[in-house]
Parts: sequence; C-alpha cells; structure tokens
Amino acid sequence: MKYAFIFPGQGSQAIGMGKDFYENFDLARQMFEEASDILSIDMKKLCFEENDLIHQTQYTQPAILLNSAIAHSILQQEFPLLAKLALGHSLGEISAVYVANGLKFDAAIRLANQRGALMQKACEGQDAGMMVIVGLEDNILEEYCKKAQSHGKSIYCANYNGDGQMVLAGKKVDLQEAESEIKTLGAKRALLLTMSVASHCPILESISEEFKELLDSMLLDSFSLGVVSNATNEIYASKSEALRLLEFQLTKPVLYKQGIAKIDTEVDAYLEFGYGGVLKGLNRRLSNKPTYSIQDTSSLKEMLELLNT
Repeated sequence: MKYAFIFPGQGSQAIGMGKDFYENFDLARQMFEEASDILSIDMKKLCFEENDLIHQTQYTQPAILLNSAIAHSILQQEFPLLAKLALGHSLGEISAVYVANGLKFDAAIRLANQRGALMQKACEGQDAGMMVIVGLEDNILEEYCKKAQSHGKSIYCANYNGDGQMVLAGKKVDLQEAESEIKTLGAKRALLLTMSVASHCPILESISEEFKELLDSMLLDSFSLGVVSNATNEIYASKSEALRLLEFQLTKPVLYKQGIAKIDTEVDAYLEFGYGGVLKGLNRRLSNKPTYSIQDTSSLKEMLELLNT
C-alpha cells in the first residue's frame, strides 16, 4: 500500500485534542512537555481546558501541529510506516514538512507559533475574517470576488476544499455584506468562521519577507519525503524550494482539492494525522480511495489492525 500522509490546518482545533494520547502514551506526554518548554505556553492547559486562546491563531497553530506530530510519532513507534508523499492543508503543510524531516520538532513548533503571531500582526486593525461557502462552483465565486475587488472590497478565494466548498478571506464587514449576494447566486450556505485572521490572501503580504527569514533560519537543507505545495501543487523536497513555496503559500489560495487530484493516481490511500478528521471528511468527495484518520487510541488501534493484516 502506498500512502499519502495528510495534515489538517486551522479549523480542526477543539478542547480535548490530544488528551486521549496524553493519558495513554509516555511519548505524547513528553511531546506536550517539550512543546510547553519551547514556547513557554502550558500546551496541556491550552488543549485540555476551556479557554479562549485556542482560537487565537498564534496558539491554534502550534496546538494543531503538536497533535499532528504526536499522532504521527505514536504510529511510527507502534508500526514504522513510510509514506509516498506528504500533503497538508494550510498550516498542515508545515506539519508535512516536519514529517518529511525538513524541520526539527522544536523548530516546527516555534515556526507554527511565530507564523500565527505574524499573521495576527498583519491582520491587526483590519477586522479580518474567513467565510465558508457551500454549493457554488469555483468559477462563480472567482468572478464574484473579482467584481467585489474592482469595487474596493476585500474578498478573496482562499481555500479550494472541494467541489462546491470554498473558503473566502478578507475583511469581515465585506464578507458579511456579501453573504446575501452570494446566497442569491445559489449558495446553500455562507458561514463566517471562528478565525482571528484572513489567511491565504493579499492581506498577509506585509509579513512575507519576515516569514521567509524565519523559514531560512529553521528549514533543513533536504527532506526525506516529497511535500505537495498548497500554492502550486508542485512536489518539493529541499530548503530552496520550500523557502519559495511556503512564502508563496501565505498569500495564495490553498489548492487542496487540486493537490489531491494531482497525487491520487500515485497512492492507494490517505492517512490523516490530527484531531477531528477534517480532511477525511473532505476526501470523501475528492477521491474514491480510502482515507484513514489517527486522532486517538481507538483510531490508532483500528489503523494498526489494518496495517497488520
């Protein structure tokens, strides 16, 4: 079996993420403690106890990456499994680079935290947000956004999640005003997301150079696994390529459904590492091949049984 390892991004976070692994594996406890020390943040409290920080992007991003890293590390501990390729959704691309040995664990955690902090800085005072649209074809939304931009509105196509599911980014006031118009075009649903930033759009251009400098200080020279770029769907495995493509990813749309289409003939199945099974849900509409998700001991056990048959 040839697997693509896939990693979720923002929107997959929830209170309780990682708690089952923490309670059942020494490795998970060690990784929580190490991440807490690296960031001077109580990651256990952030992920397990009710709080408002979990939805602030500089905390959300390292929490999601940590949980993906733990799920992947525990599988490797129980059943070493090599992937054909790695693919992440937005922040998940950083997780993919980590699993491809393009980042050490401490660098990956710090990069996720600082990426979030930079994104928050870029969006300060801009009332930025994101909105999911269900039920419209891509070209209709693309044309709508172009027209809105020509009238001075800040609305952009940000995440191509699947046929009939797009996430827009921009200023909340423009997104909210667009909601009724988009529904008039035939959308079944338009929902403002719990996000403190607007990702994958020109609002983040102001931090591109600073983010590239961070990448340059943290990335390793070569990777052990090819990573699929969200921004271009290129497959890369070196620092020089990652510097260009991860910087590009900040301001360009996440081409997730296009990425799955590109690699679908090269793999037999997808294996998601991280809480919530978000990508497993998206993949049901994108591929006829199975997607498995490891997010707790129960799903790990099911995967191990499959791998051992």
